[in-house]
Amino acid sequence: MTIAWVEDRDPLPDPAHAPVPASGLAAAGLDLSPARLYEAYRKGLFPWYSPGEPVLWWSPDPRMVLRCEDFHLGRSLAKRVRQFDREAAPGAAPDAGKTPSSPGPPPDLHVTLNQAFPAVIAHCAQRGAPRIGLGAARTGRDWSAPDAASGRDGTWITPDIQAVYTAWHHMGYVHSIETWIGGRLAGGLYGVSLGRCFFGESMFSLAADASKVALAYLVGHLRTRGVPWIDCQQETPHLASLGARPVARPGFLAMLAAGRDTPAPAWGRGRLRADGRLESVPQ
Repeated sequence: MTIAWVEDRDPLPDPAHAPVPASGLAAAGLDLSPARLYEAYRKGLFPWYSPGEPVLWWSPDPRMVLRCEDFHLGRSLAKRVRQFDREAAPGAAPDAGKTPSSPGPPPDLHVTLNQAFPAVIAHCAQRGAPRIGLGAARTGRDWSAPDAASGRDGTWITPDIQAVYTAWHHMGYVHSIETWIGGRLAGGLYGVSLGRCFFGESMFSLAADASKVALAYLVGHLRTRGVPWIDCQQETPHLASLGARPVARPGFLAMLAAGRDTPAPAWGRGRLRADGRLESVPQ
């Protein structure tokens, strides 16, 4: 089947009405803008391409989806989430024997929403960094990320991708969750919000469990705001271990159609709690 080439003024094909090859590659072109992204996500498409290629638009079948109610919070991860939430509580004393936190300095362990989007997407483009344990991270041990060229899974997050998703972030459609250890960014994720749908894009972790903690907090945030699922795009054993399941394209498109035009929840920015609450960050 011939792949559609899309010029700037051409609409993207709609997988709900047009056949898509078994590969999932629906179209190619050179246009990459917030307006094009908005059109694509409404149709269940997303961009994924390597440097030097045109913009490739994909609609995989099946589609990996994590329903928030199915999120698997294992015993060790649940313990880690409780540890972060306990230290983030107002007036709580950190585990390391420090004095209770004052209203000013941030707690040693905490999670935030939309506080460091440019840093999150930049780290996602450099995935493959070695991770260290939480204890070592809290002592201040170095966790420097590698050059982008050495990352294994983030090479598709090109400078153009970073620029357009950052622009879309400023328009209120793309959001980041950040995990902090000792005042340093240790992990996080970012994704797209459209109505009552959330599309996970990428995540990174420089310390053990940092990205999983961010995901657990995201799930709590979405649950409290009536967003029932996270699109994980492609099937992997890691996503399956967290509760994600493959959904055939027609089923996914039906879920998308049911949620994309509903009012989007308020996102904002600040410090997240595990139960979904959003607290302002002390100045």
